[in-house]
Amino acid sequence: MTQADGTATTGSAAGGARVFHWPLRVYWEDTDAGGVVFYANYLKYFERARTEWLRAQGFGQQQLRESTGGMFVVTDATLKYHRPARLDDQLLVTTWMQEHGRVCMTIGQQARRGADGSGDMLCEATIRIGWVSAELFKPTRIPPSIVKALS
Repeated sequence: MTQADGTATTGSAAGGARVFHWPLRVYWEDTDAGGVVFYANYLKYFERARTEWLRAQGFGQQQLRESTGGMFVVTDATLKYHRPARLDDQLLVTTWMQEHGRVCMTIGQQARRGADGSGDMLCEATIRIGWVSAELFKPTRIPPSIVKALS
């Protein structure tokens, strides 16, 4: 859910997964010559929402890198586009963990029209992120405290 001041909140989905909500507005720079959000910008929206999802759980990405020597990297992204977003639209991006393993997580994300997410489904994604050594970029085990907090 989104609070009246536009800040993000966390709710839950039917399957019990905690869902993080991140509101945003479409700006001129987000649109293409046709006046709609350029398709690749959804990847940016989803990245920002995942970053804020982690931050809301107490895991700033830079802090994680410095304290653990590891970091998340996107290893796979599948997106499905449903409807276009347009200049000045308010959107709600949701993020939740679908599954996790020792070195990777699968994250579900959606972008919907409306500050409360009650409008059209615009884009949905399944993003796989892996945990790697920040120095060597080799897969390593995700710290259990992170998995527990995000599950």
